[in-house]
Amino acid sequence: MTPLPADIWVPDTICAVLDRAVATAPDRPALIAGDVTLTYAEYGQAVAAFAARLAGDGARHGTVVLVLRNSIAMAIALFAIHRAGAISAALNPDYTPRELAPMIADAAPCIVIVHADLLDRVTALLPADASVIVIGTDREFADELLSADRSSLLDRSYADTTAVLQFTGGTTGRAKGVELTHRAVAINIAQREAVLPTVFGDERVLCFMPMFHSFAAAMCLHLAAYSGGTLVILPRYRPDWVVDALVTHGITRLPAGPTVFNGLLGFEGLTRAGCASLRCGYSGSAPLARETLARWEARTGVPIYEGYGQSEAGPVLTYQGPSTGQIPGSVGPALPLTELAIVDCTDPDRRLPVGESGEIVARGPQIMTGYRGQPNATDAALRGGWLHTGDIGKITADGFLFIEDRKKDMAIVGGFNVYPREIDELLMAHPAVAVAAAVGVPDAYRGEVIVVFVVAASGTALDAEMLAAHCAAGLARYKHPAQIHLVEALPLTAVGKIDKVALRAIALTKRVSHVA
Repeated sequence: MTPLPADIWVPDTICAVLDRAVATAPDRPALIAGDVTLTYAEYGQAVAAFAARLAGDGARHGTVVLVLRNSIAMAIALFAIHRAGAISAALNPDYTPRELAPMIADAAPCIVIVHADLLDRVTALLPADASVIVIGTDREFADELLSADRSSLLDRSYADTTAVLQFTGGTTGRAKGVELTHRAVAINIAQREAVLPTVFGDERVLCFMPMFHSFAAAMCLHLAAYSGGTLVILPRYRPDWVVDALVTHGITRLPAGPTVFNGLLGFEGLTRAGCASLRCGYSGSAPLARETLARWEARTGVPIYEGYGQSEAGPVLTYQGPSTGQIPGSVGPALPLTELAIVDCTDPDRRLPVGESGEIVARGPQIMTGYRGQPNATDAALRGGWLHTGDIGKITADGFLFIEDRKKDMAIVGGFNVYPREIDELLMAHPAVAVAAAVGVPDAYRGEVIVVFVVAASGTALDAEMLAAHCAAGLARYKHPAQIHLVEALPLTAVGKIDKVALRAIALTKRVSHVA
């Protein structure tokens, strides 16, 4: 384990990150989304005003759920929740009510913040005692807060209290709420800075990744505030929007998943000249292909630094950076104050030697305190003081981590975790389905895609279009199957379970490719 360099500032809370930027650079542009721009002075005032409202509505020590799209409102709300001494639980605004329901139930929010056009999606899911704050446009929201009375900063002595409830899936697809303290999240920002140093006051970070995601929070929202830089927010990824933003805003840092880097390489508008201001890209949330890394650097002249982590780890555990050197295929060495080890998959008490593959375990100050309301899952994940990641990898003699596989029956589609069992269960709820099984298979564009095999119930009429419509009604778009195959039977293991290993092999023969 390496220490943090002495010159790295370590905040004690998430809000301290924003406070420093407000105090040192009040007139610098902090947030840009469309035609709305806020300086750091305005950002700080808006956060304080909204925090005062939340505190007045009883948010302190409670959980506040956000169902918001990428927006200035999302950035303000996240910091304001923390300023109010509450816990943020940001949910995917593209989730269907069926997907949102268990997360909202587990969060038990005292307040829900939702964009106006999404209100109908969540109204029926809310606890009877939860209040609702409806957000319109960024301009309306900002103007309202900037015209409010200036509020004094609330008490900030809550470093070791829970700040974030980040929902992540389990091997069964059941969402688990990861609890992270202010100190864990704040120190992870400093750990990242030690490996990927920024230039204070001279960074422009582009955010098109969904802001509810832990990677976007860490590598966009918190990165921009820590560096006193400008966060340029796009509603979503579109290659022409990204390329235009790189030039128009002189973007210096580009956090993205591998799917985006692949997509941009297929867009003719991406040029070396258009990337002139860009200092680097940050890749995370899914493995980056070596070919993608090589093609990107050849095309743009800009490096991509790859890292590894998960929501349970605050979320970053490793990163390659300017000082570490780059080894293609590796996700880098452990961040400062972080320890990594490889243990036997069947005997987690047995640590494996250098170069041998097994389950990755980690410990450090950024690790979660546990899963909300799930003590058994917490005990399983945090055994012996180590976070058991469920990922398979190996560590070289010089400390570089290579990710090789996942223990979890999970696919990563465009950077998002997709749990096949959830899709199985949804398909099985269709009256014309006798049995169904979903598997993830490699895809050159999205990393992986979902392929489904379905056996029709006796005497029923069933076609792929019907099943696609059924999935569309119950699943976020990124979970939709890329292919649906109607079959007479599914392969079984010796003990009678569906053999998903065999199904993946069959799916690979179907020549699955990118589906728009």
